[in-house]
Amino acid sequence: MKILFIGARLFDDVALYTKKNCIKSIISESNAQSPNLKLADSKYIVSRGMEEPMKIAIQEEVEGVVPLIGIDGPLIEVATMKKKLEEEYGIPVVASPVSAARTCVDKFKTKEFFVKNNIKTPEYFKITENDHEKIKQKIEYNEPMVLKQIEGQGGSGIKIISSIDHSEKYFQEFENGVAEKFIEGPEISIEVLRWNGKTVPLVPVYKGETTLDCIHPLKKIKKAPLNINNINNEENNRKIQDIAVDIAEKLGLEGTADIDLIFNTETQENNVIEINARPSGTRYLTNAATGVNIMHELIDMASGNWNDLKLKNRIKNYSALEIPVGSYISNKNNYKFREFSNENSWIIHGPNNYERITIRGETMAKAVKIAEDLRILK
Repeated sequence: MKILFIGARLFDDVALYTKKNCIKSIISESNAQSPNLKLADSKYIVSRGMEEPMKIAIQEEVEGVVPLIGIDGPLIEVATMKKKLEEEYGIPVVASPVSAARTCVDKFKTKEFFVKNNIKTPEYFKITENDHEKIKQKIEYNEPMVLKQIEGQGGSGIKIISSIDHSEKYFQEFENGVAEKFIEGPEISIEVLRWNGKTVPLVPVYKGETTLDCIHPLKKIKKAPLNINNINNEENNRKIQDIAVDIAEKLGLEGTADIDLIFNTETQENNVIEINARPSGTRYLTNAATGVNIMHELIDMASGNWNDLKLKNRIKNYSALEIPVGSYISNKNNYKFREFSNENSWIIHGPNNYERITIRGETMAKAVKIAEDLRILK
């Protein structure tokens, strides 16, 4: 069994799994200095884009292709390659098709998809630098707005404005974008897997509260499963899973996707914000809470071994915490320690100065105790 992995940056999350399952791993990567290249059985240094990786997949006669891409930019190119490799060569590419990728990458198209399919999303409108008056009216009614770029991720190009001065500063940097009503409440992510027409939603993750100063979720403590005060969490988490399935099936997502929501504490409703058709930054927390490693599932899809019913039976109900630690002295931040050893354990991941520790506990109390023992939570 041979699988081509496009991109080396996330390969440390799957290196052990390929070896355990006797899969020959081939990496194509544009950065010759990537530290994970040495973990694969063979490697190709390529130009940016999907033309060369597609040729490698054909030349090497691989059984599947797994794009290890954590950014939005290349997703449409990946989807175009997927169409050609699957239709002309019978090589499965574990990624979403062109139509889904285009919808997810473009935030305005994402919003249009929500409205068309009656999926609750915050009020929004497209903006240019000539829309100051419209924005001003919202602000005068004490309605902060979130300004976003049509394409972008990881918090780039996002500003929360509560005065017209903020708006003018935004348009000094950007020419257009999308304005969205600011909602106060918990930020939520849910990862969903879909392959061969079968969909499996995983656990809703709590990523902290929305803030007017636009603090990025990576700087907040995250928890799973989602637990919001004064509501029926079991019922609400099921609703979020149903929303994820509905989106995945209507959009035709494949592989993995991360769906972002905000729970409106005033109306008690879940509002869908974005869809990211790629591996998510919450994947470690999902793994800690459910026992499901998203990256391993992608390999099973590529190798023809993915079974939705077996996966559903494997899902566990642990409690999980993820805490940003900056730089934490430990020898565990490498591919050899990417798996949780038991019901009460932890892993560390992320680049230097931006490390995070993810903890699994049989209960939240046990997860908190581990964090206290590690001296990362007071």
